[in-house]
Amino acid sequence: MILEYIIIFVYSVSLLLIFMYSLAQLNLLINYLKAKKKEDNSEKFDFNNADEIPYITIQLPVYNELYVMKRLLKNIAKLEYPREKLEIQVLDDSTDESVITTAKHIKKIQELGIDIQHIQRTNRKGFKAGALKEGLITAKGEFIAIFDADFLPQKDWLYQTVPYFKDDNIGVVQTRWGHINRNYSTLTKIQAFALDAHFTLEQVGRNSKGHFINFNGTAGVWRKECIYDAGNWEGDTLTEDLDLSYRAQLKNWKFKYLENVETPAELPVVISAARSQQFRWNKGGAENFQKMMRRVITSKNVPFRTKIHSLLHLLNSSMFTCIFLVAVLSIPMLYIKNEYAHLKNYFYVMSFFIVSSIIFFICYWHMYKNIYGSGIKNFFKYIGAFFTFFSIAMGFSLHNTIAVLEGHFGKKSEFVRTPKFNIKTIKDGWKNNKYIKKKPSIHVVLEGILALYFVFGMYSAFIVGNEGGDFGLFPFHFMLFIGFSYVFFKSIFSKA
Repeated sequence: MILEYIIIFVYSVSLLLIFMYSLAQLNLLINYLKAKKKEDNSEKFDFNNADEIPYITIQLPVYNELYVMKRLLKNIAKLEYPREKLEIQVLDDSTDESVITTAKHIKKIQELGIDIQHIQRTNRKGFKAGALKEGLITAKGEFIAIFDADFLPQKDWLYQTVPYFKDDNIGVVQTRWGHINRNYSTLTKIQAFALDAHFTLEQVGRNSKGHFINFNGTAGVWRKECIYDAGNWEGDTLTEDLDLSYRAQLKNWKFKYLENVETPAELPVVISAARSQQFRWNKGGAENFQKMMRRVITSKNVPFRTKIHSLLHLLNSSMFTCIFLVAVLSIPMLYIKNEYAHLKNYFYVMSFFIVSSIIFFICYWHMYKNIYGSGIKNFFKYIGAFFTFFSIAMGFSLHNTIAVLEGHFGKKSEFVRTPKFNIKTIKDGWKNNKYIKKKPSIHVVLEGILALYFVFGMYSAFIVGNEGGDFGLFPFHFMLFIGFSYVFFKSIFSKA
């Protein structure tokens, strides 16, 4: 009986934490809807006055980007801005032949009269954070725009973002990510779904109320003074962008988020790449919770509501641990429910937590219709997209839980870059990409076992109870089976 009560306790706490997180998301939705009705009256530089146009440095941190460097440099060279007030730093930590081809592309751009430098380090100390920090030493710009190798800003991107720094309190201007290969596959669609929720509800919902948001590592601009005031880039977590964002906002710097400025980028098209990216983001989130939790709580200049939202923000990735625990324990709970009649009322209360799923459904619908439009046809498409996303997200829960636990317990690991593919259509190939991880991890075997475990969960629905079964958790177990099966088979067969 003791084991049963332990299972009930862990299951209940996990459900409660998920419910609390869903309420925070609902609050962000309310903030988002209110913000959409407001006009933006921010101060801006007058770029008709040449004296107000500041010097800009564009930093391009790259590492072994053989397939996208030409596209990246060609795109960046087209950015509209006075050449006498613009420099480009290619912060190249590459260790392969891409160094040679990148140098050739840079030379061609230099011949056009553009100030672009090829900066190389002898080691990868600090990884991306280290490269950005080193580039900052020689950066001429008052403001630093940063783009990862797969991002393709529009020509007028600097004119849409830099003017907001007229306000001396603004430390960062961040733009919304777009997805050039959103509809490439189911994998890219569910990644886009998750990122769209972050870049609409979460970023706008927090920013509109003055709560902490994060620079997303790319497609944004920093005030150089803000970077130095916050303590500069640090490489002790896997998400250096989140780290510096919090240190800056704790120093009272304000962030400006521009939902209407879209910066297109490429989503990972093979699951090994998506897994490495998810692992880095989730582990980095947990690392930053450990690093920033005390600073946020004890800060005297941060309002209480902002502290709550900040802690929940830093715990975003940790929700996967709760999801994983609820999933695994749901099958024993099915048997406990039907074995102990005196706990009947408790299970009625627990069923209330289906409200969490309804809240997520409502929140994500507003995100979806903002991008695709409303109407019955799009609503039914959304239903399919929501359940596909939810199922596969749960299929990643073991993988992401391991990342989160490593982050909380301080296990250090190397910054693993996400391989880029330069892919837009299904006709483009990727299997010969030299950067793809060839061997799936041992975690994939466990995901296959979990898929079978939830088959057992569906079977259990038919055999428990005295009245012909208990099918309350059947849809949940079916979604888990689909999610873990998808992740397992994709990880086994989608490799070069």
